[in-house]
Amino acid sequence: MDDLLARLHGALLPLEAPPGPHGWNHDDMVRLIGDVPRRRAAVLIGIRDDREQNVLFTLRTDTLQQHAGQVAFPGGRVEASDADVVATALRESREEIGLDERFVTPLGYLEAMETISGFSVTPVVARIAANAPLKPDPGEVAEVFEVPFAFFTDPANLRRYRMDFRGHNREMVEFLHAGYRIWGATAAMLFNLLKRMGHVPC
Repeated sequence: MDDLLARLHGALLPLEAPPGPHGWNHDDMVRLIGDVPRRRAAVLIGIRDDREQNVLFTLRTDTLQQHAGQVAFPGGRVEASDADVVATALRESREEIGLDERFVTPLGYLEAMETISGFSVTPVVARIAANAPLKPDPGEVAEVFEVPFAFFTDPANLRRYRMDFRGHNREMVEFLHAGYRIWGATAAMLFNLLKRMGHVPC
């Protein structure tokens, strides 16, 4: 894990310098959904401290109002009671997958990313203890699954495609692993992390 930790630290924004509310894709989102205030949110990109260095994902239930049935990182909107976006990511991870924050070591941030659903999402990258137990909330999470980090660093596993949204043709990325489709904002955040680590061209 030490080599991956070193590469992550070199790629992440430090915990003492969280990113601003505008996402790296702000101009693109203005063209798609307008320049309206974004709701702030945070997600946890958790990487197990084990041999496989697995990344944690959730499969959202089909009954949710937002992104039902999609693969996502645990996370959600910032609440007034949250001290910062790290607190949001930890709280949401506890609520969604039963992840106790005692098993979590936040490492840093990626730049915020804006979504077509009107959120500005700050990814918090963290180290998760190898023995951290998980208990998904069935009202929100249909399943928790894990994918080795090395899978994402192999260029053969990255798929690029184009999608039309409101007359705008957009380049997208996705990863397919063991029957799971990791796409949309989740794939874009992973892709941003991989770029910052030098695994794909900028």
